[in-house]
Amino acid sequence: MPPAHTIVLIHGMWMTPLSWEHWAERYRSQGHTVIAEAWPGLDREPEGLRRDPSPLHNLSITDVVDHYDKLIRGLDSPPIVIGHSFGGLFTQLLSDRGLGAANVALGTAAPKGVLKLPLSTLRASWPALRNPFGKSNDVPLTRKQFHWCFTNALSREASDAVYDRYYIPGSARPFFQAGYANFNPNAVTKVDFRNPNRPPLLLVTGAEDRIGPPSVNEATWKKQRQAPNATDHKEYPGRCHFPGQDGWEEVADYLLAWTTEHADGTAAASGP
Repeated sequence: MPPAHTIVLIHGMWMTPLSWEHWAERYRSQGHTVIAEAWPGLDREPEGLRRDPSPLHNLSITDVVDHYDKLIRGLDSPPIVIGHSFGGLFTQLLSDRGLGAANVALGTAAPKGVLKLPLSTLRASWPALRNPFGKSNDVPLTRKQFHWCFTNALSREASDAVYDRYYIPGSARPFFQAGYANFNPNAVTKVDFRNPNRPPLLLVTGAEDRIGPPSVNEATWKKQRQAPNATDHKEYPGRCHFPGQDGWEEVADYLLAWTTEHADGTAAASGP
């Protein structure tokens, strides 16, 4: 029987850890320990955050990454880290700190140095970026906007059900920090793409993903593969940004198989 692992799941923008509920249950049923912790201040039900989004105000990328850094360093051994959307970017930043046994960025936002900016990504970010004085604000999405950018491969009825269960407003500051990173020499999204201490990294997205589309995924992979450790990418046809879309089990199982293989291989290579 393969060894059990600790898996840290990092949710994305407009979501809470509840978005991982089925993934977490599947991984736990296979004997793994799953930690799906919220971004700082977001450890409440989506309905409560929709009523009072003040914890989102002025929340920065560094706030979130430092939060997960502390969590991961407090564990007994390096975990597998899987991050979605902005959580995928946070996973890359944590990886650059040498954290994690083998990591996955799913539908990821781009780190500094990835120049690809498709129109769909810009449109998805526009609710935040359109107000240059609103960096400390929250960023709500209407049901229509959510369906266009997050659940576009679902019917509108199915999208509204996802919205009702999982959606929360976003935080504006990370959009500005990531969106203008290539113009900022001190950008908080900067990583060392040649970092020899970066753990194995897998980049995954769906062909219908409008927030983290295939072109961004591939451009990020071309940068990240400069590191000496394993770096792969994969694209799933028909899949949008929502990680719970029907057929999620295939994606979850592939990510687990890839990370456990590379985490176990890395541990064996560095063993006594």
